[in-house]
Amino acid sequence: MAKLTLVEAVRDGLAAEMRQDPRVIVLGEDVGVNGGVFRATDGLLAEFGPDRVIDTPLAESGIIGTAIGLAIGGMRPVAEIQFMDFIAPGHDQLVSHAARMRNRTRGALTVPLVIRTPSGGGIRPPEHHSDSTEAVYCHYPGIKVVIPSNPYDAKGLLIAAIRDDDPVLFMEPKRIYRAQRQEVPAEAYTVPLGKARVAREGNDCTLVSWGAMVDVCLEAAEQAEREHRWQAEVLDLRTLNPMDIDAVIASAEKTGRVAVVHEAPRQCGLGAEIAALIQERVFLYLQAPVVRVTGYDVPFPLASLEDVYLPNVRRVMAGIQKVMQF
Repeated sequence: MAKLTLVEAVRDGLAAEMRQDPRVIVLGEDVGVNGGVFRATDGLLAEFGPDRVIDTPLAESGIIGTAIGLAIGGMRPVAEIQFMDFIAPGHDQLVSHAARMRNRTRGALTVPLVIRTPSGGGIRPPEHHSDSTEAVYCHYPGIKVVIPSNPYDAKGLLIAAIRDDDPVLFMEPKRIYRAQRQEVPAEAYTVPLGKARVAREGNDCTLVSWGAMVDVCLEAAEQAEREHRWQAEVLDLRTLNPMDIDAVIASAEKTGRVAVVHEAPRQCGLGAEIAALIQERVFLYLQAPVVRVTGYDVPFPLASLEDVYLPNVRRVMAGIQKVMQF
């Protein structure tokens, strides 16, 4: 079994699914000859040819609109938006058409479309390359939102997304594209959408997170146990919409103390939604208010301030201390 990075697992998942389903095609800016801005589609053009790996103009609305038409016409398009920040020009296509098509046609038409996009900060790029706008798209019924935290999940979740009959926004945390290697099966397999993963068992408090922040939470949990003998459970949501609410509630009920960790801004972020759900469902089990450890309500900063903006182990530890010492 090969040990792959997250971006290699994405490429492996695309290739595996393209080999067994001729309806799967890839389109986007520089996905063909250049193999994608992060090389997630490297080699696909040589194996599958220009009819299935299509370089497009720099026009995100056109990419998503074309993919919607292909999906309705019976294909399984996987569109790449080079950075999540650039999805804004295609927002109308995504939320007004892809998300609504099943409901608009009373189930007669579906849009089996995947939009892959690198997301989040941590690589010190220029402005407009580091946003995490997952909460925006979780607010639109009809779109599934997925974000892996490791190579194994990346391949399995991506194949599950391609096989799904509804549009899926597949966010890839570029900060951890090459941060770790993990054994990944060569064959096609799926990780179910909508199911969270307990990344670390614990009984004293729960850290709810996703994407690149899962590794930060795991490191903070190790530090909490080493320094205070507190056992923190780390819950990796994997799919943000539909969210595995049962897993969140079960862990909150078990530990009674919860911190939600995400790098997106705090205001109207998913941390607020998760805190409200816990309060509604298991308020009497709580031993402390739910804490949020998040990015700040400012534009994502330039390179010199990235480390200040992004939640780190120190800030997550402060969140753990806050719920444990309430």
